[in-house]
Amino acid sequence: MIFRLVVNGSPTTIDTAPATRLLDVLRDRLGLTGAKEACGRGDCGACTVLIGERAVPSCLVLAARVDEPVQTVEGIAAEAAGLREALADMGGLQCGYCTPGLVVRAHQLVTSRECDLSDPDNIRRALAGNFCRCTGYNGVVAAIQHAAAGGGKP
Repeated sequence: MIFRLVVNGSPTTIDTAPATRLLDVLRDRLGLTGAKEACGRGDCGACTVLIGERAVPSCLVLAARVDEPVQTVEGIAAEAAGLREALADMGGLQCGYCTPGLVVRAHQLVTSRECDLSDPDNIRRALAGNFCRCTGYNGVVAAIQHAAAGGGKP
C-alpha cells in the first residue's frame, strides 16, 4: 500500500503493509529513532509523537490512517530546547529511555496550555500516559512549570 505522510514538515511517500504501525514507519523506514518501543500497548508513552496537535502513542496508530502532520522529538528539538534544558537541569531526566516521549508530551502541554500548568497535580494527571521508572516526576513537573512560565536557564 502506498500512502503519504508529512513528518517533521517533510512530505514523504511510504510503500508498506496496511497494518504497519506509525512507530515502525518512523523508526525503520524514516530513521527517526527518538520514539522508542517499550510496552507496545500504548501504556508507557515512550513512543509519543504529535499527530496534528495531539500527543499520541505511535505504537497504537496505523501509519496508513494518519491524515495530519506528524512531529517527532527530532522535529521539535529546536523549539523544545529550553524545555529539554530545564528537564536536564532540574533532575527530570535519568536513564533517557522514556525521555523522547516525555519531551514530546511536555512540549505539547506547554505550547497548548490545555490545562493550568501552575498546578502540579494538573501536570501529573496530564503526564499519566508517560511512565518513567527513574525520575519520580518532581523534576519533570518543575521543568514543565519553569518552561510554561517562560523561564530561561533554571
